Amino acid sequence: MPESSALQALDARRSVPALQLTTPGPDHETLLRMLASAVRVPDHGKKVPFRFLSIQGDARHTLGAFLAERSRARDLNASEAQVEKDRLRFSHAPLIVTVITSPSPSPKVPEQEQLMTAGCVCFALLQAAQAMGFGAQWLTAWMAFDPAVHAHLGLAAHEGIAGFIHIGTPKTEVPERERPDPAALLQDWVGG
Repeated sequence: MPESSALQALDARRSVPALQLTTPGPDHETLLRMLASAVRVPDHGKKVPFRFLSIQGDARHTLGAFLAERSRARDLNASEAQVEKDRLRFSHAPLIVTVITSPSPSPKVPEQEQLMTAGCVCFALLQAAQAMGFGAQWLTAWMAFDPAVHAHLGLAAHEGIAGFIHIGTPKTEVPERERPDPAALLQDWVGG
């Protein structure tokens, strides 16, 4: 059976480190097109347990200044190098799409399943960005889990961050890396 172009796209997927992303990024219409593909994920009960927050332009640097302050507040012994790293985290890629988890109580759809839906959105957005000719990287780090960062970004109390998807134009081609062998990961269950 010949391999489809969809499988070839999946096989070609690779993350481009945020440090290697530069302008241009997607314009608004291109971003909406990528998000239209990214939302086509499994979503039991049609809960839509996610939303998006774009961070671009000067907002990236404003967030970086906040992260530097927060880095110092979280760790009084943080080195200047660590604080500077946090300040610059969002300054490389021209666009960062924050995928926010927004689960709702449901007797049929556990919260964990809703969180996995948001994770699928992150992966689909990586695929969509690459399909549109951009590079992208899915990052989290401490700021994805920090309540003060959540409040600063305007998240509701029940919301969280599945990932920051950094999107831009790759400065260089990213080399392929070794991938796991699926045959080594596969087991047959024969009943018990």
